Amino acid sequence: MNSSRFVAIGQAVRSRAELQERHYKCLCSLIGILSKATQIEETLNKILWTLHHDGGLQYGVVDFYDPENSLLQVGAIYRDQGNTSKTPSVAYKPGEGIVGRILEMNQSIVLGRISSEPRFLDRLEMYDLELPFIGVPVRNQEGNAIGVLAAQPEVPADEYLPERTQFMSAVADILSQTVRLLANVEEGDNIAMERDELRREVRAKYGFDNMVVGHSDGMRQVFDQVRRVAKWDSTVLVLGESGTGKELIANAIHYNSPRAHKAFVCLNCASLPENLLESELFGHEKGAFTNAVKQRKGRFEQADGGTLFLDEIGEISPLFQAKLLRVLQEGELERVGGSTTIKVNVRIVAATNRNLLEEVEKGNFREDLYYRLNVMAIRLPPLRERLVDVPELANFLLEKVAKSQGRGLSFTDSAVRMLMGYHWPGNVRQLENTIERAAVMTEGDVIDTDAIALPGAQPGGSSGFSASAPVTTGGAVRVDLNDPDVDERERLIAALEQTGWVQAKAARLLGMTPRQIAYRIQTMNINVRKI
Repeated sequence: MNSSRFVAIGQAVRSRAELQERHYKCLCSLIGILSKATQIEETLNKILWTLHHDGGLQYGVVDFYDPENSLLQVGAIYRDQGNTSKTPSVAYKPGEGIVGRILEMNQSIVLGRISSEPRFLDRLEMYDLELPFIGVPVRNQEGNAIGVLAAQPEVPADEYLPERTQFMSAVADILSQTVRLLANVEEGDNIAMERDELRREVRAKYGFDNMVVGHSDGMRQVFDQVRRVAKWDSTVLVLGESGTGKELIANAIHYNSPRAHKAFVCLNCASLPENLLESELFGHEKGAFTNAVKQRKGRFEQADGGTLFLDEIGEISPLFQAKLLRVLQEGELERVGGSTTIKVNVRIVAATNRNLLEEVEKGNFREDLYYRLNVMAIRLPPLRERLVDVPELANFLLEKVAKSQGRGLSFTDSAVRMLMGYHWPGNVRQLENTIERAAVMTEGDVIDTDAIALPGAQPGGSSGFSASAPVTTGGAVRVDLNDPDVDERERLIAALEQTGWVQAKAARLLGMTPRQIAYRIQTMNINVRKI
């Protein structure tokens, strides 16, 4: 390739006015490209294509500085034959070669003929060494060089090189703004995608299919109540002992409701003293108290449009109960130290392990607040009242532990019977901790009784009754299957007695599947009669 051929095919200009007209039309084309830009790589390729075809500047290259690796890397390149080439893995250190010097000096460099400059590295191996070269810095808002735009005029050096350099600098300025805006757009798109992905994960985590572990009557009633109340905005009061999973129920209500796309905000009312609780819930203005160095939104404002979960609601003082009641009734609040009334639209899910009705009778809890909260009450039964769910729940929790530890784990039958024979004062939380400890203490993949530590349990896993002891009703007393006080094991045996020990009939009688009946017979070690 030689310069004479470029003189023949290049679009030589006869006057400065003609060159300005050409640059003006090229800029108009570039503005049209930038107005429709959505992706950085595609936009860079179109800019370089336009510089070649409309601006008479060929072999365009855009390099961007990577501060993490301290390298200037090729971001886009236009070679020839009307095609934008695949970006090569070429990089320069700051100060290295002509391109590196442009970045380091933050100044344009113009070569009348490339072959006259020994520092030109020609790593891309595409330039005509007898033609000029123009490189200009791409600057950020602060004026610092963040990249380089370079190209080669299609004709030998002439008196119009300064005009071409000025034009390239104008393109670099437009390019800098566009890349910055597109980077923000793409970052916003990535954030939105991550947000949507997190929402899908959370909904899956707290969906009904993942939440419904256990088929005892008490838990089936809870699941039914959660399904019904989730689609409405009614206030929910979750009652239950510590460790029964009250926050899990609150999550399920929110993420299966129309408010799922808004915030789910939690606060444990027992974890803060009253003076901090007010600021935490209602927010504060700058200067409201000693450490209030700036304005802060409270949990109510953070949850606006979504759900606020108030755990341990029974622990707040009567004085603060009155302040909370006003927000629940009117949907209005003032930040601490402020006088502006702020409207909020928040769904309340409250939880407590106290008997609030008894607290009302004792004068410890406001009656009007109690009835404001007790619109829809959901009582979570303690684990000792649904021991029939222990095998299924234990296996569910074991799967979580096994996944976190990256191995397969299972229980022996005797280990399951041991878990069923315990009274679980700490409920599901204690069961989960016990299983995690047993997994840690187990070298292999099968957890047996020797790895399970149950405080207060008798040797062999018994604590008050033995789940392995065979039980029969003998037909002397007919058990009411709808009596909530009847033990699950006794109810199952009674159903089998009433149906002549036909498992399919007993399943229909209890609203279960034959598979569930068979599983419970095995895990509860019930002696099946042959009739």
